[in-house]
Amino acid sequence: MSEILTGATTSTSIGEPGTQLERADPAPAKPELARSLGLVGAVLLTLSCLTPASSLFVIVPGLFATQGTGTALTLAIAGVLCVGVAFCYSELGTLIPSAGGEYAMVGSLLGRVAGWLTFFLAGVAAFIIPPIIAIGTGEYLHAAIPALPVNGAYTGAFVMAVSTVMGVFDLRANAWITGVFLVLEVVAAGLVAVLGFAHSHQGASVLIHPVVADGPNTTPLRFGTLMVGLAVALFALQGFATAVYLSEEIQKPRRNVSRAVLWTLALGAVVVIVPTVAVTLGASGAGALTGANFDLIGLVKTWSNAPVGAFVALCVAAAIVNAAIVMVIQNSRILFASARDKAWPEPVNRALGTVSARFGAPWVATLAVGAPGAALCFAPVDTLNGVTGVAVTGLYLVVAVAASAGRRGAYKARSAWRMPWWPLVPVLVVASLVGVLFELWRSQPSDLYWTLGATAAAALYWLLYLRPRAATRWLIDAEPGGEPG
Repeated sequence: MSEILTGATTSTSIGEPGTQLERADPAPAKPELARSLGLVGAVLLTLSCLTPASSLFVIVPGLFATQGTGTALTLAIAGVLCVGVAFCYSELGTLIPSAGGEYAMVGSLLGRVAGWLTFFLAGVAAFIIPPIIAIGTGEYLHAAIPALPVNGAYTGAFVMAVSTVMGVFDLRANAWITGVFLVLEVVAAGLVAVLGFAHSHQGASVLIHPVVADGPNTTPLRFGTLMVGLAVALFALQGFATAVYLSEEIQKPRRNVSRAVLWTLALGAVVVIVPTVAVTLGASGAGALTGANFDLIGLVKTWSNAPVGAFVALCVAAAIVNAAIVMVIQNSRILFASARDKAWPEPVNRALGTVSARFGAPWVATLAVGAPGAALCFAPVDTLNGVTGVAVTGLYLVVAVAASAGRRGAYKARSAWRMPWWPLVPVLVVASLVGVLFELWRSQPSDLYWTLGATAAAALYWLLYLRPRAATRWLIDAEPGGEPG
């Protein structure tokens, strides 16, 4: 007798001669990533992606220019806001563990359109942040070795190329390599903190009554200016959510993803904020912080000597390389997941979904992230910074909205880490981030318009390509290869 089973069939002889049974071929397995990371390795990689020292030395100087002695306060407020964001990421990351990160979480809870636009916002940050950080390498190499001729754009492109090669290797090996670099950057931040506190020129009152220098005069930090600064401060603390992207490679993700997110945020905030307080108190006044020629390494040399300043500069350069490696790793996972979820034409999906048999890494997706990153090192840094601030704020906003809807339907009973004070936490996060975007629209509308224009292009791709192919494209897998541990 012959039985017909659903799916593609092949004819296989079993039993007596002449007897045939039509048996379905198994569906091709989706590519999966190896679960090789424990909690410590996940925290090392995630903290390296937050890269607190490069945030301190590359992003915080720009904050001093607008926030004055209120820079530490702005970062502290951003840190509190990030706690709420981290709660949202931790719950959704253990509820829906996927290398797709935000888009898999949002798409599963709010629908495919929301998931696609979230993927785009994550992609904007994914492609722009690494070159922003990498460009700073040249400045700190020159500060360490003044005789060394360096060009920021070319040095940044070289760093991106090296990071891309490193990103193809085994993830566990990268966790320990980046861990060594992480020690160096924490040492550099610690030295800045010790030297700053040891050479304090201002009282602690300037931290809670902040002022900004305007030529020879000082004015109180305005609330609107602080709100705009929050977008940059969120960018400075951004990176703690990397554990969500690694959730398919973390052992026992239900337990360890949330721990990695929260531990990383706590440690990273301390490494960024404490030295910022020390620099504020160690500066001669608000004018020294907001001047166009503010030089953090120069300040370190003033507090100590040239060799100490050179050592700190080299540590910062190492921290930047560290950050670029981890960001390439993180961002390649986003692109890999999008191919697995059929976001592109099939030849592109097959290529980006390729996993190295030797290293277990999505090597084509890694190259696809690294090459554009090297090219972006030659773009205007101010534009890259502004667009990234808007994209990160928008991304956090969408995740918070998804978290407010994360306990309904089939997801209500699913095992996951649950945040305290739900739904108050995501509601407060949404309200705060809407306020930040409103202030950005009032004071720096061009960055918002650039981001909205790019998002409109992503929406057009949805309408013209993905939506007409709904049965075969953008099929978000809520828990691919899921090990519920």
